[in-house]
Order: sequence, then C-alpha cells, then structure tokens
Amino acid sequence: MNASAWTLLVVFLGLLLILAWPLGRWLAALCEGRMPRWIARIEAPLYRLAGVEPNASMGWMTYALALLAFNALGALAVYGLQRLQALLPLNPAGLPAVSGDSAFNTALSFATNTNWQGYAGESTMSYLTQMLALTVQNFLSAATGIAVAFALIRGFAARGEAGRRSARFGAIGNAWADLTRLTLWLLLPLSFVLAIVFVSQGTIQNFDGYKTVTTVEATVYQEPQNGPDGQPLKDAAGNPVTQEATTQTQTLPMGPVASQEAIKILGTNGGGYFNANSAHPFENPTALTNLLQMLAIFSIPAALCLAFGQVVGDRRQGWAILGAMTAIFVVGVVVATGAEQAGNPLLAALGVDPTAGNWEGKDLRFGIAASALFAVVTTAASCGAVIAMHDSLTPMGGLVTLVMMQLGEVVFGGVGSGLYGMLVFAILAVFIAGLMIGRTPEYLGKKIEVYEMKLIAIAILVTPILVLLGTAVAVSVEAGRAGIANPGAHGFSEILYAFTSAANNNGSAFAGLSANTPFYNTMLGVATWLGRFAVMVPVLAIAGALAAKQRLPVTAGTLPTHGPLFVVLLIGTVLLVGLLNYVPALALGPIVEHLMLWK
Repeated sequence: MNASAWTLLVVFLGLLLILAWPLGRWLAALCEGRMPRWIARIEAPLYRLAGVEPNASMGWMTYALALLAFNALGALAVYGLQRLQALLPLNPAGLPAVSGDSAFNTALSFATNTNWQGYAGESTMSYLTQMLALTVQNFLSAATGIAVAFALIRGFAARGEAGRRSARFGAIGNAWADLTRLTLWLLLPLSFVLAIVFVSQGTIQNFDGYKTVTTVEATVYQEPQNGPDGQPLKDAAGNPVTQEATTQTQTLPMGPVASQEAIKILGTNGGGYFNANSAHPFENPTALTNLLQMLAIFSIPAALCLAFGQVVGDRRQGWAILGAMTAIFVVGVVVATGAEQAGNPLLAALGVDPTAGNWEGKDLRFGIAASALFAVVTTAASCGAVIAMHDSLTPMGGLVTLVMMQLGEVVFGGVGSGLYGMLVFAILAVFIAGLMIGRTPEYLGKKIEVYEMKLIAIAILVTPILVLLGTAVAVSVEAGRAGIANPGAHGFSEILYAFTSAANNNGSAFAGLSANTPFYNTMLGVATWLGRFAVMVPVLAIAGALAAKQRLPVTAGTLPTHGPLFVVLLIGTVLLVGLLNYVPALALGPIVEHLMLWK
C-alpha cells in the first residue's frame, strides 16, 4: 500500500470511531428501553392498534416465531408486488411482471438482508416495486438483525432467575417493540438525513420516468446542404453551403434513488436501484458520497459493539470485540489494496505499465485504493454494494472478498448479525480456553455448557454447509455449469462467490456468472433464507439460555475477556474455524488462479 492508501484507511477508521461513539450510546438506550417520554407517547397508539404490550418480555421461542412470521409475510408481500407490478401504478415504463423464479429469489433475498440481484433494477422493477417492496424490506430486514443482537445482549446482561435453568424461561425482550423502535428511532431518521446529503451531492430523487439527453461527447459536424437537383449548394464564392448537426443522445432512467440508497447503505442491504449499484453516478456521484457510504456501512455494526459493552456493564468487552473486528479488517484491506496496486502481469505483457496497478473494472473517479477499500468494507459488512467489478479484481483481491464473507460475516458484519455472529465465536473461544485450563468455561459471568455448545455448532456450520453443498451441486449439473462465462479456476470462483454471498447474506457477486436462471434463482434463494434464519434461531435459543442463568461473580480463575490476549484468542478462533471449512474450495479457485497468473 502506498501513502495515500494508508491515509485513506486511517481517516476512514478515525471518522468511523467518531460516529460510532454517540450512536452506540443511543443503541444501548434503545436496547434497555431508556427513551424519552415523548417517544413512548408516539409509540402507544401504534402498540394499541397492533394489540401489542411492549413491556411484556418474550421467551426465545416466542421471539423467534414472531420474527419468522414477520419476515415470511414480508417475503410474500415482496413476491406479490413483483408479480402484479404490470397492473399497479407508478410504472412509467410499463414494465411487465417479474418472472416467478426471479421474484422468488428477490423476495427471499430482500427479506433476509441479502439483496442479491440477478436482474437490472432500472429495467425490471417499477417505481412502486422499488419503493414499497424493496426499500421497505431494507428497513425491516435491518431492524430484524439488530433485534436479534439486542436479544443476545440482554441474555448476557440478565441476572437470571434462581431455580430456572431451562432455556424456555429466558426472557429476552419484545420482538414487536424492538422492531418498531429500531425502525422509527434509528433507521428512519438516519436514512432521512443521509438521503438529504446524497441529494445535495447529486443523487437523484424524482419520478421523471426516462429522460433523453444530449451526451457530453455529442458530435458537432458540418453537414452539406443539397439543392432540388440533389447537387451540393454553393455560395457566391463557390464554397459548399453547410449546416451544423448533432446526433449523440442517450435515454437515462430516473427514479426515487436517494431514499433507497440511504437505507441500502445504513442497513447493510446493498441492493442497488441501478444494475451498476454504487458505481452508478446517480447513486454515488462524488468522492464525498463514496466516503459517506463506506462510513454508513460500518457505522451501526461498530456502534453495536460499543452498545454491547455498555449494556453488559463493562465497556471493555465491547472494545475487545471491536478491536478483533478491526484487526482482521485492516489485514484484509492491506492485502487487497496491495494486490490491486501491484497490477496484473497479463496486462503488463500487453504493454500496460505494471506500476499503474490493476485498473480493470474500476471507476476513474475513485481510483484503486478507494475501490479496494470499498470492496473489503462491503464484503466484511454483509452489504454487497459495489463501486468496482469484483470479477475484475486480481485473484488475491478476490480472495480477500471471499474470505471476508466466509469468516461468517463477523468482521463488522451486517447490522446486528455481525455482532451476534462474533459473540458466537467469542463463546467458542472461551470454551476452547476452558478446555485448555481445565475450567468450566464462562463468558460475562454465564456458564457455557453442553446445550449452548450444541447451538453454537449449528450456528457456525450452517453457512459452510450451504456454501459448499450448493457449489458442489452447481458444478455437477448442466444447469449450474451453463451459467459460467469463464471456464477454469475463475469460473469455479464465480460459483463459489455466488453461494458464499447468498448463504452469508452479502449479496455482492463476481458478476461473470449468469445467475438469473430458474436453477440459480431457486438455489440461491433457498441459501439466503436458511443462511439467515438457520443461524438466527440458534442464536435466539442461546440468548434464552443465557438469560435464564444466574450471573457468576468474577474470581481469580475467571478468564479475562477484555484484554489483548482474549482479542488474539478470538481472532485465532475466527480464522481457524472460518477458514478451515473453505481452504480446499479456495485452493481450487482464487489460490490456483493466483499461482497460474504469477508463475
């Protein structure tokens, strides 16, 4: 990495910390229900209308069923709106109904915070579908992830009830109250402010349909005029009579972009209004909006770590989790940026200056350093928005984006899902440490026993099974191989990336894979749903189990979980468990491609 890349990284992390501190305090207040009275007065009619008692805490099973039902209904609504959009208003282009398999994939994808898109949004979705289906789910899926993180935090913070050790009795909050408060008092106001900033920078927000404009490169030329006899006209001096003419125009799609862009980024959703996503100048017009998008992607995941420390009564615990995330992230940025700045030897062989770096698939407005940083941010944070073509990254650059997802999307991760995923690894880390020192493991005063470890095993193994099994099926059947545009190791990487992205709820793609087919729409749709809720339900069960346990006092034999030693242990656990599942698959894809490229 050169000096400018290091400067960008340091500025980014510094601004992130400044934003995360006050946001973390507000998240802690939402988690504990410490809000001003005027907020309660606004919420009260909503709860009465829905028949909800916000102060009635739920057990983990009730909480999980509420979230499952809520998100299932959301998926059905998104599916229906897509299938009926030809009959509904706000469809200026007269777009037809979305095909059944694509609508199925999109409905599950947006309900699970994945936002995988196998279509071009501007030519597939009407204004109504973009706003009422996709944008609404961007809010609700993000609120769902944070709600689960809140439930797990409460499980650690709870003092437990004597004599009640069954997980059925662990009260972890009210799902309906959490979803309401997170949407009204966190996601909506932040999105409104960010959307206004985006509009001020040039992000569009309108209902203008399609505009035909003259391009910057419009050709101005002299066209000779002919007389009635077909012969060129001449003036008195005998020179041809000419007229100026311009012909270069382009038809541009418009739409309510800024409102969707704000929550797409803040909620780590990632689905773009346009097919080019954040590389499109109508979504991401300036270097300032580009920096703001990266900061917004990480802001809530980072703030949740600080909120965790505050709610459990030891801020050092939150800093330890945040430190582990940041350390892995920085290493990923250094490797990816260094690989992209080193260039591509195949292009160098064609006469391209190798010191210029790998510019393929990158936007000249942002450059290599910002493009590599954004690529690591979006894959580390389960967002999926892109400003560069990931398919054009060097093999090592592409490897970093894959690894960020394959670690379980815990390096900041999605809103909520990143924190509860990292806390699962933290529990596993203290279990491993307990085995080494011969003590019953405990984390934040809660004993970690067989029940919790079984649930953790399920939560950790679900996504690798989905990724590896889905990839194996896709490369084994003709329907899967038919979508490969690049044979060999890179084609395998494209399929591996698709299932990694889907099962880990990221949504980005290598884009060389033709995935808008019944086979991939169905396979990836199922992977997104199971990758979300087959992890979420065990996490809620862990939260219930922890909430039912009494908190043990700290003794001389208690493993400290807030210092550098624990941070190293946690990082080692994430790398060991996360990467061991995928090393053979990575060896068949980006690793062998890198060795072939630099042989």
